[in-house]
Amino acid sequence: MAVMGIDAPRVMLLDGFGIRPASYASGAAPADLPHVVQRLVAYLCLSGRLPRPALAGHLWPDASEGHAHGSLRSALWRLQKTLPGLVLACGDHLGLADGVRVDVHELGHWAERARDPRSRLEDVEVPPAGLRGELLPGWYDDWVLLERERLRQVRLHALEQVAARLAAAGRYGDALEVAYAAVRAEPLRESAHRTVVRVHLAEGNVAEALRFYDRFCAVLAEKLGVWPTDLMTQLVAPLRARRRTRTAR
Repeated sequence: MAVMGIDAPRVMLLDGFGIRPASYASGAAPADLPHVVQRLVAYLCLSGRLPRPALAGHLWPDASEGHAHGSLRSALWRLQKTLPGLVLACGDHLGLADGVRVDVHELGHWAERARDPRSRLEDVEVPPAGLRGELLPGWYDDWVLLERERLRQVRLHALEQVAARLAAAGRYGDALEVAYAAVRAEPLRESAHRTVVRVHLAEGNVAEALRFYDRFCAVLAEKLGVWPTDLMTQLVAPLRARRRTRTAR
């Protein structure tokens, strides 16, 4: 059974677990899904189609093989009762039905377009998922923690790349919005701050670039007791040298 088109269900993993059912669903509220069923859906969203033994072992690593397989059968039965057709079996493998949308996948596709220099600028406009959303907050499974950090890095790199492309196209205001989104997501990330400085310099706002650089230096010194790297200082070194010369005069 494949689910396609606008009626396809959508699974949300950013900012918490949720499912927007398709019209074919039974109508039960996805919020009623037990956590064990949410874990099953989330794992398949993040890992793709898997054999039943591997899926049971990953989701119940501390249980015996028999108990793990029993837990998987129970979770599947509950899921099919509430949202039939969301997860399908193909032989001994389980996976999401064709056409099911996942916000994490959409974030990944946008990041791929941002990395591709052949992408058109309109194809890399930042989606809502690119600006916010932690993966499954409050979940502490090892596989969630690992994927959460990977997605954080994917989002930050994509934001920096999109900001650079917008600045190169002369869209400085939009570039700053995206660059500041990266700074807000990780206030101590130097590459995000370098992106902001580059946009200011590209627009000819020397004072803004220096002010932002000085503020970053102060934050680093206060929080970490370190200075920016040469990659950062070289961006503003000529400007600072000119400022010192004028002050001496």
